Amino acid sequence: MTVYSAISSLIKYAHENELITLEDEVFTINRICNVLKIDTYVPEQSKDASLEEILKTLLDYAVEKEIIEDSIAYRDLFDTRIMDCLLPRPSEVINKFNADYKISPETATSNYYKFSRASDYIRTYRIVKDKKWIVSSDYGDIDITINLSKPEKDPKAIAAAKNAPKSDIKYPACLLCKENEGYAGRMDHPARNNHRIIPINLRNEKFFLQYSPYVYYNEHCIVLSSEHKPMVIDRKCFEKLLDFVEIFPHYFVGSNADLPIVGGSILAHEHFQGGCYEFAMAKAPIETFYVFEGYEDVTAGIVKWPMSVIRLSGKDKTKIAELVEKILNSWRFYTDESAYIYAETDGEKHNTITPIARMRDGNFELDLVLRNNITTKEYPDGKYHAHPEYHHLKKENIGLIEVMGLAVLPSRLLAEMGTLKNAILSNTDISSIPETAKHETWANMLKEKYCFTAENIDKIIEDEIGIVFVKILENCGVYERNEEGKNAFLRFCKSV
Repeated sequence: MTVYSAISSLIKYAHENELITLEDEVFTINRICNVLKIDTYVPEQSKDASLEEILKTLLDYAVEKEIIEDSIAYRDLFDTRIMDCLLPRPSEVINKFNADYKISPETATSNYYKFSRASDYIRTYRIVKDKKWIVSSDYGDIDITINLSKPEKDPKAIAAAKNAPKSDIKYPACLLCKENEGYAGRMDHPARNNHRIIPINLRNEKFFLQYSPYVYYNEHCIVLSSEHKPMVIDRKCFEKLLDFVEIFPHYFVGSNADLPIVGGSILAHEHFQGGCYEFAMAKAPIETFYVFEGYEDVTAGIVKWPMSVIRLSGKDKTKIAELVEKILNSWRFYTDESAYIYAETDGEKHNTITPIARMRDGNFELDLVLRNNITTKEYPDGKYHAHPEYHHLKKENIGLIEVMGLAVLPSRLLAEMGTLKNAILSNTDISSIPETAKHETWANMLKEKYCFTAENIDKIIEDEIGIVFVKILENCGVYERNEEGKNAFLRFCKSV
């Protein structure tokens, strides 16, 4: 494919995905040519090619003409400039979203999600490389994913970022700031030329709706504050979540906790995550109902889930928010030494909540996951965190998405599991291989449990990874899943 046929193919792609009309065609071609430093356009027949193939041809041309260096980072910065040539201004995207919303909230989000994929902001040809499977458990079907779609930084990018001139002003302040919309990017910050966001109002505060570029599930969205301000779990947070599901009743939305270890990776910018997907936790039933005095019209109870979850449900979102505030305020200062729950040690606060909201059968529903980030000599990474025996599979924080039942596992696991399977089948010493040595204890346990064959090893390894993830979730539960833990949980409920 020549550079001219690639441009023709990209124009065809833009028409097929309703990014441009016939009236936009010449204008768009000229914009693309300008980015590629082409003075004269020679029309050629378009090819039947994927977007990935089309962009590769254009990027190869840019490398050949020394417009960019040949590295993943420089290519990712450049191809967003190319895709931006096809896209409308933010106001047009917003107007389209608002017109679609008048038809239905589902129409608005579905079309916006389609646009975010067509614009290559969500790189679908990378997302399909992610490894995904489902594992059955006592708590329902658990989702597992090994995310491979986020590219690793190459040495050239790392060196360029290190040598780039430093500024006293960091712009955008973080990856979630509204200033990312249309930003060209740099070696230490991804390009967002092809990024468009939708303004929404939550509790009289301006927020924006966008999708995650590395979607973990259907219509994985991010709801970000217009201000760069820290995450806070308080009554306003709960009210904003309930507002959001009232605006988009087909979506769930939740917030990471506001403390290290039990929080998300970005605590400096208030944001929520949601989407059109039902996780195992949402399907899990209440196993012990509880009536909070004065809130008899709010259905409440303990959810059958590996972590410690209180579910509230009712018609009146103000009443629910009021009760949640009482629960949070009680939990912030709650200590139960017999259950090893301490509200604070040496002035450091430990208790917080991971909240998740949804609409169900016309009711507002709010799940409150009790979190505690205390560390001990035995568990320096967190007592209510993945325990050391499971760090060979996952050591990172258990945030909102994983709380709900989707394991996001490190990309290293794909290669490590491939090497481990070969070692097991060939009866090779696992400890002698650097990539698999960390998995030795776990693998030896599996060899005692199963008779491995080439036909069954993939399924066994996948199921056992799921079993470990459920154990990690149980580690993160502040109350154990037994009678003693249940009684301690109910003591807290009574304290509210």
